[in-house]
Amino acid sequence: MTTPDSAPAVALEPKTKLSGKIIKTTLAGALVDIGQSVPGVIHISQLQQEAVNKVEDVVKEGQTVEVWVRRVKKDRVELTMIEPLGYEWKEIVPDLIVKGKVVRIETYGAFVEFGAERPGLIHVSELTRGYVKTAGEVVKEGEEIEAKVLDVDRRKRQIRLSMKALQPEVVEEAKPEREDRKKNPSGDKRKGKGKKQEEEYQMEVEAPTEPQYTAMQMAWQAALERSKGRGKVRPKSYKSATEEQEKLFNRTLEKRISNN
Repeated sequence: MTTPDSAPAVALEPKTKLSGKIIKTTLAGALVDIGQSVPGVIHISQLQQEAVNKVEDVVKEGQTVEVWVRRVKKDRVELTMIEPLGYEWKEIVPDLIVKGKVVRIETYGAFVEFGAERPGLIHVSELTRGYVKTAGEVVKEGEEIEAKVLDVDRRKRQIRLSMKALQPEVVEEAKPEREDRKKNPSGDKRKGKGKKQEEEYQMEVEAPTEPQYTAMQMAWQAALERSKGRGKVRPKSYKSATEEQEKLFNRTLEKRISNN
């Protein structure tokens, strides 16, 4: 089985971690034996994060060091003693799933270190589904979490994360059917009508289908029958009678009765 220490130099990938021995120091850096066919080279700027004035202040010949691969070339393997970032800016894209540790909590959200140059922020609204007042209600400092990248602003060096995006959606229960809908499942044409239209519809439904007779009309009809008139007067002939016509009917009725 091939291990990083014994693998051919051409097979080494950037960020591969190796163990090596310092075989020589120079003004520009150090040579490292990493078990490859070509030597490993550490530039003075890659010995540590802080500035280095002299290589021997950091490493000495014969010292065993941990290094990471930066680039592989034909005649050498460029190394660094500064642990590389887990994610370069170009590698951080929306929908990327990352694992990290909560390093700071604010009222408005939590900052997560996941191997990028800057921690990502999970806004309080992206911590979980449902209402959350403060980030501390959901996560604690030092807690390991998993989140999805929502947005990256390389110019501002900002990374927005979400834990909520990895949580299953809550399915709302079906609302009970309204009583009026149960009674009329096919729908009612009156549903969209206004109050006035509703009243007109009700009056139309409740309107009598037969004409109504007044006491005067009933008496007049009885008198005609007794005098063997032409028959019943059609109700519709009285439908539009005025007050004057009512008086005329009265006088005629009295005259007919007195003659009989």
